[in-house]
Amino acid sequence: MAEKSAVYPGTFDPMTLGHFDLIKRAAGLYDRLIVAVAATSTKNGALFDAEHRLAMIREDVEGAGLKNVTVALLDTLLVDFCRRNGVRTVIRGVRVYSDFEYEFQMALTNRRLAPEIETLFMMPSENLAYVTASTVREIARYGGDTSTFVTPAVQRRLLNLRKGD
Repeated sequence: MAEKSAVYPGTFDPMTLGHFDLIKRAAGLYDRLIVAVAATSTKNGALFDAEHRLAMIREDVEGAGLKNVTVALLDTLLVDFCRRNGVRTVIRGVRVYSDFEYEFQMALTNRRLAPEIETLFMMPSENLAYVTASTVREIARYGGDTSTFVTPAVQRRLLNLRKGD
């Protein structure tokens, strides 16, 4: 039987507990999961460059013992990344209706570009559905406590940002 693989792409600036929830759950559904970290962030007020985002996610994945998860840089069209890595399923998180609207458009665009690649929408656990990376960035920018929204690896780096490291 062929290996079932999926890719979970995103900016992950920073990765939240909601993102990590989806990583863990998707890892349980697939033989191989690639977390594809966008090389550049188009988000307002980006906190971390790609190198730091990759490192944080790798640390959390390794710490959770997710041996079937790899973390890679996404520096091309998602469909090209999928083809290059032999992946036919894209995982996307959907928290609220506005997320679905955007993700639906992207899924249809990707389907037009690569009909062999499917998009699977996953909802976060209900206790994490309100957590967004933009909210975390805002809280961090003003020195608030982000520890209940992010993983320990991310929290350490957010605290280092405050200290100017």
